Amino acid sequence: MTQGPDGVPAGQAAPPEPSAKRTGVREDRLSMTQGPDGVPTGQAAPPEPPAKRTGVREDTLLGGRVRIWQPLEGYRTAIDPVLLAAALDPAEGTHVLDAGAGTGAALLCLATRRPDLRVTGLELDALHARLCRMSIEANGLESRCRVLRGDLGRPPPEIPKGGYDAVMTNPPFADSGTPPEDPRRARAHMEGADMPLKAWVARCLDLLRSKGRLTVIHRADRLDALLAALSGRAGEVTILPLWPREGAAAERVIVAARKGVRGGSRLLPGVVLHGEGNDFASGAESVLRDAGALDLEPRGRR
Repeated sequence: MTQGPDGVPAGQAAPPEPSAKRTGVREDRLSMTQGPDGVPTGQAAPPEPPAKRTGVREDTLLGGRVRIWQPLEGYRTAIDPVLLAAALDPAEGTHVLDAGAGTGAALLCLATRRPDLRVTGLELDALHARLCRMSIEANGLESRCRVLRGDLGRPPPEIPKGGYDAVMTNPPFADSGTPPEDPRRARAHMEGADMPLKAWVARCLDLLRSKGRLTVIHRADRLDALLAALSGRAGEVTILPLWPREGAAAERVIVAARKGVRGGSRLLPGVVLHGEGNDFASGAESVLRDAGALDLEPRGRR
């Protein structure tokens, strides 16, 4: 029997946390914010009762439409997964995988905006998987959504190759530099030596059916590496720049491509995120607050 990186054996159900450990939680409602605990690889992360939980709090996304549980310290979701979820517009009934789901922001936002979809999350970190499961239940999405704990490089059997119509992912952005002190934040932001961007993209493509669509949000200055990772395995590439302000260089890009097809690339006009001060620009506001979609396929759904 194998063990995950935090020593949790595969294939065993996690025991619930003692109620004594679920005290002192702070529960806030915000418009927008980003060890061993017994959760086994490949199992749905068990929920905790909605009473008191130590070291976590409840925030909201999409103007209060989505409730999300997050750690008080360490990794917290930003707007990137919300924008990622807005970039998907698959056909009705599509099964979507969120590879590296974190605490579930992209999964929750997509499932809330599109009640006709099924969404599965795959997350390595035990705490994040547990919080994602709590959020799925808090939003009443259990019938269409689930999260499994596991490694994208060695997915559990519940995550089959070629099993998904669409895959979305917000991979670690940094390939070098000093990692954050918090280990969970470091895992979320820094590529692992065994899972650089090229390998991450390859594993995501493995899980897609033929002609399925992979959608990725990443740093604009790593667009060349992302396109190189797609080369030869996916085509009909669509690139959407995300500009922090009018006239500024793009800091993020959303890239979508279809597995096993050929076709030229398209560079879309892009989205300006901020207007005056720290307020969101109108186009970004409609996505981040009003649950609007980003149109990456003006020629129709694929």
